[in-house]
Amino acid sequence: MDRNTFTGLFLILVILVGSTFLLKPSEEQIKREDFVQDSLAKAKKGIKQPAAVAKTTTLPTDTNSQNQVVQKEEILTLENDKVKVFISTLGGKVSSVELKNETNQLNQPVVLFNKQNNFGIAYSQNNQNLNTSNLFFAKEVVQDDKLVLKATNTDGSFVNYTYSLAKGSNKVDFNIVLSGFQNKINADKGLAINWAAELQQQEKDIQNERIYSTTYYKIANEDVDYLSETESEEKAFTEETLAWVSFKQHFFSAALMSKDGFKNSTLKVQTVANNSAVKAYQANLNLPFKNQQVNQYELEYYFGSNKFSQLRAQGNDLEKQVKMGWGPLKWINRYLVLPVFNFFEGFNMSYGIIILLLTIILKTVLFPFTYKSYLSMAKMRVLKPEMDEIKKKVGDDNPTLLQQEYLKLYKQAGVNPLGGCLPLLFQMPFILAFFYFFPNLFELRHESFLWMKDLSTYDELITFAPIPLLGWSHISLMCLLMTISTLIYTYFNNQVSGAQGQMKYIGYITPIIFFGVLNAYPAGLNYYYFCANILTFAQQYLIRYFVDDEKIHAQIQEFKKKPESAKKKSGFQKKLEDMMRQQQQLKEQQKKKK
Repeated sequence: MDRNTFTGLFLILVILVGSTFLLKPSEEQIKREDFVQDSLAKAKKGIKQPAAVAKTTTLPTDTNSQNQVVQKEEILTLENDKVKVFISTLGGKVSSVELKNETNQLNQPVVLFNKQNNFGIAYSQNNQNLNTSNLFFAKEVVQDDKLVLKATNTDGSFVNYTYSLAKGSNKVDFNIVLSGFQNKINADKGLAINWAAELQQQEKDIQNERIYSTTYYKIANEDVDYLSETESEEKAFTEETLAWVSFKQHFFSAALMSKDGFKNSTLKVQTVANNSAVKAYQANLNLPFKNQQVNQYELEYYFGSNKFSQLRAQGNDLEKQVKMGWGPLKWINRYLVLPVFNFFEGFNMSYGIIILLLTIILKTVLFPFTYKSYLSMAKMRVLKPEMDEIKKKVGDDNPTLLQQEYLKLYKQAGVNPLGGCLPLLFQMPFILAFFYFFPNLFELRHESFLWMKDLSTYDELITFAPIPLLGWSHISLMCLLMTISTLIYTYFNNQVSGAQGQMKYIGYITPIIFFGVLNAYPAGLNYYYFCANILTFAQQYLIRYFVDDEKIHAQIQEFKKKPESAKKKSGFQKKLEDMMRQQQQLKEQQKKKK
């Protein structure tokens, strides 16, 4: 592989690395990390964070009531073995949700939102714009798995909310009944629902958590899409019907679904100056309103993890919130990697062992490409003395002529100069697929292996004050080991390929760049790359016993003796020769003009 070819491939690598940096949040989005550190410090000292408790507050009733009385907000609960849902009599809304058997970075129960959640239906009465979020709801039915709440206006119109929670389910059935609202709601605009929430920090690295948090939605009969993950964004849907909307953070989601679909919707997401909130979400949704005495609506909430299998069990493509990559990477992860991962998971193995087995399988499948790559590099190494002789004769003044002479040598020897690179390109989709797979894999969350306490986040060796510009505040041990192993692999690979000069040193720069990118990524991802490096090194060490330079040299000399008509020229060589010929003609024309 010549210097120009290597430079082109290196530029592609730089673009990939640069795109990863662009996925990071801006300085404005991450400057609130000091608040998070303060929150963690308080937690360690025993200062508890606000929890979703059943708190009683004294508030006035609806402004339409002629007799102004004081009512008390009461928090009711629905509970099963999966979730505990807190529902307020003020507005009849879901005020908070606690997920059972799940803990946050402080080893406390996961609470999706805590009193920052708001839900209400907009309507008008006596020329006033009102909202059910300000109404007090009376308790009609109170059971462990069912709640029926009713809010009555002074004119006799009322709103009924019915919440149902089945055993073993993360879904809450939510039925709305409106009676006597014919003159309160504009039938053309529809039933306006306002839903807003601030999802709370659950993971150790809130910066990374924000990168994976945004509003997801599904347009009816179309694919799932999402708002920006790195910037605040607001999007209106005037023609489309939304099947569901999800306030998604890295590993957990709160989704609202409707059988009738939401129309004329507006979705918004933004990062807020809150020491414990990941992002602020807002959804203005509209349901079709029939100008009848009674209108009924069937909705569903989903409160739970972003585990792929669990989301898929809910139906309606909720599992597509788990980002598996783009294009072919998504199919590799979803239909190849994930099934194999789930197969090994069924044996109750350590996730560190599963990652190792995945790496072994991948390296075994790709071994023929590795062998061809090594063999091609060995041929180039054997040809290097002849290439050096050509360089002495031609010199460095005419690079086009030098390349043409090299091509003649490659053709005579039957060597493809890109033979060592093309097999690596076949491996690239799998390398990039894992780059998406492990950071989005819920199963790794809070799973330990060796010294790594949580495979879903970084394993800090040391921590320090953030470095200006770079923003580093720690060194990940597994990332450091991965980088060292890559440098060692590069050294031995240079011995095999015979790389010299600029190409030799560029190979050492790339791992350093990757260290800067992957230092904040999950330990599970860096562990995979580390295992891949070790296995690749072991494979090449084994191949060395079957590849003899003297035999290769003899084969090349034998090939040179063949007549030109018997030598098969690759399509790449033809194109390269044509390109070189055109460059030479262009230079000659420029000389004539002078």
